[in-house]
Amino acid sequence: MPNPERMTSLELRASLSLASIYGLRMLGMFLILPIFAIYAEGLPGNPSHLMIGLALGAYGLTQAVFQLPFGMASDRYGRKRVIYFGLAIFALGSLIAALAQTIEMTIVGRAIQGAGAVSAAVTALVADLTREEHRTKAMAMIGGTIGITFAFSLVAGPALNQWIGIPGIFALTGILTLLAMLVVRFVVPDPQISRFHSDAEASASKLSEVLRNTQLLRLNFGIFALHAAQMAMFVVVPFALMKSGGLDANHHWQVYLPIMGISFVCMVPAIIYGEKKAKLKNIFVAAIALMFGAQLLFASSINQFWGIVASLTAYFIAFNVLEASLPSIISKVAPAASKGTAMGVYNTSQSLGIFLGGAVGGWLSHIYGYAAVFIFCSVLIALWLAFAVSMKAPPAVKSRMFHLSEMTAEEGLELADQLLRLQGVREAVVLADEGVALLKVDMHAWDEEAALQLIGKEN
Repeated sequence: MPNPERMTSLELRASLSLASIYGLRMLGMFLILPIFAIYAEGLPGNPSHLMIGLALGAYGLTQAVFQLPFGMASDRYGRKRVIYFGLAIFALGSLIAALAQTIEMTIVGRAIQGAGAVSAAVTALVADLTREEHRTKAMAMIGGTIGITFAFSLVAGPALNQWIGIPGIFALTGILTLLAMLVVRFVVPDPQISRFHSDAEASASKLSEVLRNTQLLRLNFGIFALHAAQMAMFVVVPFALMKSGGLDANHHWQVYLPIMGISFVCMVPAIIYGEKKAKLKNIFVAAIALMFGAQLLFASSINQFWGIVASLTAYFIAFNVLEASLPSIISKVAPAASKGTAMGVYNTSQSLGIFLGGAVGGWLSHIYGYAAVFIFCSVLIALWLAFAVSMKAPPAVKSRMFHLSEMTAEEGLELADQLLRLQGVREAVVLADEGVALLKVDMHAWDEEAALQLIGKEN
């Protein structure tokens, strides 16, 4: 019988292999960020910054359109089948972008890349292959993969550009995607049972509840603004580094490497302090304020090399804190039975931000110049700051899940009522059709033993 305290070898293999596939999707977006704008400007016809921005952002638009439908399709047609299909689309888009000779075909390739939106299907497969008590760890592996991929890409992108160029990077991404399909086939286990998981998947029936939640709407606007500002920044910063610092695209990693190191060193204690001391809102608001300051600093010093370095340092400290804290806050704020739907809307908002940031950032840079891009970003972040200051502090809770044996809906309601009476239990939902109990409990003090006894009686 598997040890409930540890992931089994199958769970670990599933989590790591699926995290690598999820990371590959992010690699396709991140790897070109630091150097794509410079490459694209040299394509035939000297494309405008608007077209460059559209090429960067097209990925986000199609991802926003397809990621929730792909997740829902995986319930009907099978997880692996949908993942194969999505990876094949992603590989096709990578090939088209690699062979593109014009900015228009590059935009087509990027849009097709985004259409291979397997993220929701991968998350659902993770839920199929892990026990309830270890699902948070598995999702954390995926989250960590995204952060590592982003940091790696900022350094590796310029280096790879020197060796194989942007077309080579697109081709490499396509090859890795084909290899990922082999990982799905031969490394990722097949689930014994595949079913819907409220904590990991979006449900159409819960969308209205999530979209009416004003606290979640603030967070959705936040991830939208954060990634809009990120994509707009990468339309401008590569040119600014080249012109103000005399750095060609192949050496931009020399700027990003120390900055990313500093930002991670600052992020870790901030997140630990916010979680342990129940000060997550304070850390969150402070990071948004720092992001606002970084945008203003960009606007005023975008033509000065050391001003850009200072702006990037402040930006990435804030960005990494916000990227790490937003999913945690979503988990604390979202109703227990709607967490998967809340995360689905959150991820869609992020993708829409990627598209808008690329498109609007490119247009503003083309018409009004670099500073206008960061004035636009400053307005977005200022709105987010106002929403964040007025939001309720997220409760100091953590989520727990427990597997249940078969029971009727009435028995589930009775068990939920009993669990809710226990010390430290803030929310309790029993989903009889899914065979799970979802709890939100106090971070530091709750009667876990009594909960286990109650659940044991039902089992």
